[in-house]
Amino acid sequence: MTVHRWAEANREILREVLPEALVLLPLGATEQHGPHLATGTDALLATESCVRAAEAVADECPRPLVIAPTLPFGASDHHLAFGGTLSLTPSTLLSVLGDLARSVVVQGGRRLVLVNGHGGNIGVCRSVAEITSAHHDIAVAAVNYWPFADPAGVRAPGHAGEFETSVVLAIDPTLVGETEPRDAEPPLPELADVEIHTAKLWQDINGYTDLPARADARRGRTWLTQIVSGLGAAIVELARML
Repeated sequence: MTVHRWAEANREILREVLPEALVLLPLGATEQHGPHLATGTDALLATESCVRAAEAVADECPRPLVIAPTLPFGASDHHLAFGGTLSLTPSTLLSVLGDLARSVVVQGGRRLVLVNGHGGNIGVCRSVAEITSAHHDIAVAAVNYWPFADPAGVRAPGHAGEFETSVVLAIDPTLVGETEPRDAEPPLPELADVEIHTAKLWQDINGYTDLPARADARRGRTWLTQIVSGLGAAIVELARML
């Protein structure tokens, strides 16, 4: 099957393919990623994962794939204090994604996959999938790119830590600056099956997790390959199921 870029296709092409297509919508964030990573990291990783996976499985996919333009903003209020952040409130992001999903329906689409690259978007993506599918004739799936990687003891995705920094090095090393020295990985409060969020935590770790100085482009390429393979397989399965 063919991979179409929504922004590069005309209305006639989209009118023809959307009823049978699987629409992929990457979304990330524009937010501080420590002193060393570009603010567009999450949007970059969601886009690269989505596009590479779609292109890798196009020939075996039973439906056309349509890649919508990446939404580069997410729910990032917890990073505003550090600078460099453009954030939507969760309620605004819910409305934006809901409007985009509704637009897909109006244009004839019946299958939508949200490919997320930012931890702060997870809850909103789940809500959008539930709400939109309940009120419109469309199946909506939400997937995060990072669980498809096997980083073996490295925190994934973390935030501007070893994992994200390594994958960005593999994609575009010009987006990675000098990392701050850290003697050890800063502790994070963890409790099984419980999510913990505090503003003080982000201040204590200076807005980024673990040890980005250990980042390595070679491992980043390995993890990116795993992501593309796993996400691609999920796309094919979703195309068969939905």
